[in-house]
Amino acid sequence: MSTDPSPSLAEVRALLTAPGAMFEMAEETVDGALIRVWKNAPPTLGTVLELSRGYGDLDFLVYQDERYTFARHYAAAGQLAHRLRDELGVKVGDRVAIAMRNYPEWSIAFFGAAAAGAVAVPLNAWWTGAELRYGLADSASTVLICDAERLALITPYLPELPGLRVLVVRDDGTALPEGVSRLADLLGEVSESLRLPEVEVGPDDNATIFYTSGTTAQPKGVLGTHRNICTNLMSLAYAGTRTGLRSGIEQAPPVPGSNVHLLSVPLFHATGCHSILVTNLALGGRIVLMYRWDATTALELIERERVTNFGGVPAMVWQVIEHPDFARYDISSLKAVGYGGAPAAPELVRKIDELFPGRTPTNGYGLTETSSVTTMNGGVDYLTHPDSVGVPVPVCDVKVVDPVGKTLSVGEVGELWIRGPNVVRGYWNKPEATTAMFGDRWLRSGDLARVDADGFVYIVDRAKDLLIRGGENIASVEVEAALFEHPAVTDAAVIGVPHPVLGEEVGAVVHLSPGSSVTVQELRDHVAARLAGFKVPAHIWFFDEPLPRNAAGKILKRALKDQLLSDAG
Repeated sequence: MSTDPSPSLAEVRALLTAPGAMFEMAEETVDGALIRVWKNAPPTLGTVLELSRGYGDLDFLVYQDERYTFARHYAAAGQLAHRLRDELGVKVGDRVAIAMRNYPEWSIAFFGAAAAGAVAVPLNAWWTGAELRYGLADSASTVLICDAERLALITPYLPELPGLRVLVVRDDGTALPEGVSRLADLLGEVSESLRLPEVEVGPDDNATIFYTSGTTAQPKGVLGTHRNICTNLMSLAYAGTRTGLRSGIEQAPPVPGSNVHLLSVPLFHATGCHSILVTNLALGGRIVLMYRWDATTALELIERERVTNFGGVPAMVWQVIEHPDFARYDISSLKAVGYGGAPAAPELVRKIDELFPGRTPTNGYGLTETSSVTTMNGGVDYLTHPDSVGVPVPVCDVKVVDPVGKTLSVGEVGELWIRGPNVVRGYWNKPEATTAMFGDRWLRSGDLARVDADGFVYIVDRAKDLLIRGGENIASVEVEAALFEHPAVTDAAVIGVPHPVLGEEVGAVVHLSPGSSVTVQELRDHVAARLAGFKVPAHIWFFDEPLPRNAAGKILKRALKDQLLSDAG
């Protein structure tokens, strides 16, 4: 540890982005706009996969008793890329959907699709069959790679998806529906000496469609490019190096095999895919996969695999550090605890410092539309600005604007706008929504924020009608639409109810038609039949009177929420 005063943020930025440095920047025209980019970023996901081949027999993926080395993973993904092109006729730009839990095959499917020049479409594994059908139809995917659970959900809808080829993993070996085959049968014997197919794909070609809940009833497909995702890889590396220098620590590039990351979030999220999967593949890190989140299992895996990096949404960190058997496990290998996706209470920062002395937590801010990271906060900066999500990485610009788009002064609260090579191209087949959200290459985040004189960003509230339950975005209008389908419901409003672990839970206020009756459980069952389980209201209130509205007819949700939570104590 250096005894000299820490270099300033400006000094660190100048050092790390100087000509010839790893994080040197350049200007390039992307979709007609001149923006700053990382000069040394890998051009495509295929390039990242090719780089990973050099890590050979080091472990890359660990799932229960299974281990995939980098060499084995590279060969399987490469074989899939060849099979997609040669046997299934997948061309550059075709969509290949993935719907499964966090299995090793998820990564093989993702990088196999990328190496084939296809657009990977990760679908939410918690969706219902109808929601999966929507994602497949909306993206016009030609191939679906899924696990047996998702296959059972989508099978009734296969007649509505003509031409879709389905590859299943981890099934029970029974007869499969027509048009469905096993991924293992397609791959056949895999040779580690094979090379990736030659495809003409560049940084600004489409790479992914991630579905995200917004303020519309149906999820929107966020269309990302290879540049978007590879930018995130470099931004994370920059942020880690910056944190070290600001804390007086000289940071060398990580030694391949030295970092072990516990993957506690889904791979179908940008955090799990872009920030954990892609980054560890590029840097030689090991990923320990969890089938589903469980705090006890997490502690067991941290001890068994000597995990160095753990995180997720704040709720997951809380559950680990408050576990009744926390002291029984050897967690001395942990070097970093990071989180994002939801605000973190100052008490969480204090608890981490108490239980993990010398291992200051990190926090960050980003959206699916920003390919994960926009700002990062860690080390000495977290200690001095614990309620901030940090400063933007150098290739990103942010500004705070008023309702008419006028830039506000330092410290004033307004909507946060973001610009940079991490900002995605737009929404799949939704030109109007794309124009509204991404005008002039500035992303309208929908989050209310302020920026201080040192450039630190503080998220104050959300402008969009969204709530976040354990890191999952939930569109209020989507749940409201499901409630309105019940014949007894004539009015409904969905609000976020604070929860100490999840951050928020879904709450619903309903007004019934005269003479109608329905129970709370009946309404929950009604929503559960239409939407994923995490969207089902945990709290339902019945109002005898019509719900309060303003002069424009909009429900006064803030007033409703304040009243209900006050009454509940």
